Amino acid sequence: MREEELEVAIKVVIVGNGAVGKSSMIQRYCKGTFTKDYKKTIGVDFLERQIELDGEEVRLMLWDTAGQEEFDAITKAYYRGAQACVLAFSTTDRDSFEAAHSWKMKVEDECGEIPTVLVQNKIDLLDQSVVDPEEAELLARALGCRLLRTSVKEDVNVAAVFRHLAAACLAEMQRQDDMDYCPVGGPLPPLTISAFSPNSQNGKSSHSNGTIVLRPGKQKNHKKKNVLRNACRIL
Repeated sequence: MREEELEVAIKVVIVGNGAVGKSSMIQRYCKGTFTKDYKKTIGVDFLERQIELDGEEVRLMLWDTAGQEEFDAITKAYYRGAQACVLAFSTTDRDSFEAAHSWKMKVEDECGEIPTVLVQNKIDLLDQSVVDPEEAELLARALGCRLLRTSVKEDVNVAAVFRHLAAACLAEMQRQDDMDYCPVGGPLPPLTISAFSPNSQNGKSSHSNGTIVLRPGKQKNHKKKNVLRNACRIL
């Protein structure tokens, strides 16, 4: 496989309290659909979408996690290996806004600091807002995140959330270029991405559980962009 054929795969977790619109957000982004009927996520759901960004083909693997406390033991296992995070709260739910900091800490406990976007959803309901605009901006600064305001119902800024995270991850990969070198001669071992099992280990997952295996060919003696530096450790 040539260098330019390697796929950039980015794992993104979407976290926040229940009923803030996490599932609706990835359904809107990946399938272009929206339903106003709320259905609680049981544990974890998964969707993906491939986009082109700055000439790169990028596969976004979006993990929708339950916002209820009873699922914590399940969902935290799926944070591992995430390279980016959507931290969502609702314009009409004060508790979800106040819980944003604790959600960020949960992700950092498993992943360290990763590109994160603070998303204020349901801006189509600003007349019912319980969060002042200034409060949201202050929270974003305190968390070190960019704030994006979305309406999943009206499809406002949803794509911008994921494109921003993809761009941030690509920029991070680019910054690693000067530090990453390939061995001289001989093929690299396969890069394995387990997309579904939190207990799988690199190189040991079977293809039946959704594993993506990328097998680079023989490498030349030069720097090589490590596009899957962290993705190969997913889960």
